[in-house]
Amino acid sequence: MENFKIDVDADGIALITFDVPGRSMNTLTASVMAEIPQLVERIKTDDAVKGAVITSGKTSGFCAGADLGDIAGGMIGGANLQDAYDAGWKMNGALRALETCGKPVAAAINGLALGGGLELTLACHYRVVENDNRIQLGLPEIKVGLFPGGGGTQRLTRLIGVQPAMMAMTEGKSFRPNDAKGAGIVHEIVEKGESVEAAKTWIKNGGKAVQPWDDKGFKLPGGGPYHPAGIQNFLVGNAMIRKQTYGNYPAATNLMKAVYEGVQVPMDAALRIETRYFIKTLMTPQAQAMIRSLFLSKQELDKGAVRPAGVPKSDAKKVAVLGAGMMGAGVAYVQVMAGIETVLIDQTQEAADKGKAHVEELLKKRLSRGQMTQEKFDATLALVTATTDYDHIKGSDLVIEAVFENREIKADVTRRAEAQLAEGAVFGSNTSTLPITGLAEASVRPEDFIGIHFFSPVDKMMLVEIILGEKTGPAAIAKAIDYVLKIKKTPIVVNDSRGFYTSRCFSTFLMEGMAMLEEGYAPALIDNVGRMTGMPRGPLEMHDDVALDLSYKIAKQTAIDLGDAYVPSEGADIVARMVEGGRYGRKNGKGFYDYDSKPKTLWAGLSELAPVKYDDSTPELVDELKTRLLYRQAVEVARCWAEGVIDDPREADLGAILGWGFAPWSGGPITLIDQTGLKAFVETADRLAATYGDRFKVPELLREMAAKGETFYGRFAPEKKAA
Repeated sequence: MENFKIDVDADGIALITFDVPGRSMNTLTASVMAEIPQLVERIKTDDAVKGAVITSGKTSGFCAGADLGDIAGGMIGGANLQDAYDAGWKMNGALRALETCGKPVAAAINGLALGGGLELTLACHYRVVENDNRIQLGLPEIKVGLFPGGGGTQRLTRLIGVQPAMMAMTEGKSFRPNDAKGAGIVHEIVEKGESVEAAKTWIKNGGKAVQPWDDKGFKLPGGGPYHPAGIQNFLVGNAMIRKQTYGNYPAATNLMKAVYEGVQVPMDAALRIETRYFIKTLMTPQAQAMIRSLFLSKQELDKGAVRPAGVPKSDAKKVAVLGAGMMGAGVAYVQVMAGIETVLIDQTQEAADKGKAHVEELLKKRLSRGQMTQEKFDATLALVTATTDYDHIKGSDLVIEAVFENREIKADVTRRAEAQLAEGAVFGSNTSTLPITGLAEASVRPEDFIGIHFFSPVDKMMLVEIILGEKTGPAAIAKAIDYVLKIKKTPIVVNDSRGFYTSRCFSTFLMEGMAMLEEGYAPALIDNVGRMTGMPRGPLEMHDDVALDLSYKIAKQTAIDLGDAYVPSEGADIVARMVEGGRYGRKNGKGFYDYDSKPKTLWAGLSELAPVKYDDSTPELVDELKTRLLYRQAVEVARCWAEGVIDDPREADLGAILGWGFAPWSGGPITLIDQTGLKAFVETADRLAATYGDRFKVPELLREMAAKGETFYGRFAPEKKAA
């Protein structure tokens, strides 16, 4: 076997070391899956083996779960449902054989165990985890449109009960060791490096080779569907799933069905029920879209798939950040977490110190959670130098400019910073709207000037949008991508445009909400429908989050830049009047909503600025408003494509989901267009344009593709390799 090494000690305990060759992290590949039955057969039939301990041979973790690119392809590509089911059953059949092999099997969990990795340990009779708060245990499959398909829905439910198991699986929740022990997922916590010995001790002390659910007297914790208390979990659970998903995610509904049916039958039948619903989910457009975008495409981009070829790899050791506000301080935090020496500069020492204090605050959270030692905390914070002195920039490999969205201020700091930079160092502007080519006019070396657009809050948002100016060179692009990968973010590369890709397309969601407000639709209806599309919040709520005064300032700057060509966006007058009246959004507690009490309430004065004409809704109206909100964004994405702002479907889809929260169930706007079908999409967009205006008018490219029966992922298929 190439993935597992077996060593039998003098006590007859087989130490099975899981170590997939050539990979930094163990995953369940087709090769691994093929070897698990061999492993089980050895444990079961070798008389010299009295019990077994499974652990990882990698320092990176125990197992990160299934390699969906390797395994799911075989299931989706089956000639029929039976073939897909048979492929899906391999994992469940193998793990069921493991837990019924007749000999005690323990898992020594010495690193993270997620998805199929945790399911492998759940099929063991005993679980020991090391006391390291960096370790995560969980079943996060819901985040890529699936649910656990290796017995997780049945074993976790039988271990901890329906309600906590359903909450963990529908949220994709990860547990730290102490939480996992408290929940009953693991049996024992030991110090680092002691998990194997503890697992062996359990076997030597007579560890039982039978799972709790295979005992005749087993009772489901909390009760099942026909228990007076247990039935409530399903009654309330159905309502909660509907509230959370609005019916957009078949995985959540099928998960509930698998649990409901599975807990009523013995484990062998339960696992077959799980596999049936897992394959049914895997075949849905939503699951296939999410797997491609959120797993496969993300994996490729995280490995530098769009990095220019032939440019030597770089490793940023020192980076200066100009502007110590929330954005700049957030950038400083992710840099020091990656071990990068950071110079944090602002106009006053007080402002610079405040930025460093924010970094310290974020680090303290990690310290309090046991994710960082005091020594590591001190060393990491020491990487930040807060100052007003631009001389400290000397020796930096990169500068991140995160000052106000004002062209003159940005030009001034560009000149001052570049005076301190060595040849080959890169200057990156964090602007979210101002064209990079224009900002680069202040640079003496525009080939090393690039846009590096972070999203707020930086410590949580995983996307970074890299924007190319007209003169940006390949070396600068490569260095920017290397830097983004080092700070553990996902990079997308786009060409210059006002608002670039993400800000430009995201704004259409807000603007369509404003158009509906101007038309007289009730604000509550607009925001509820916005959530029903799968967006994280409604357009008015998100406008408050972004800040109304920011929209106001951007509109004023755009009007200055475009002159007579400027056309005010939908609802610009409403926003202007609100801002001039002191309503800036969530940040000052006053926007479309009042935030001085919980829950927030709609501002009573809004009806004076936008009188309500349509207060009631029908299913047909809801569908129309949902279509408007999604199509408005997708049409703008198509325009960006036609204009050359973006040219890779992976970046377009993942950038939309990670950047502004575009409905994840869709796989992203490009996948939405492809799965709808170009012909059908264009027909609907034409109807919307005829009814509501040219903002829904599609570019000629879409008509051409529709006529030829093409798709974006077909015509513009990206290369499947990293640079």
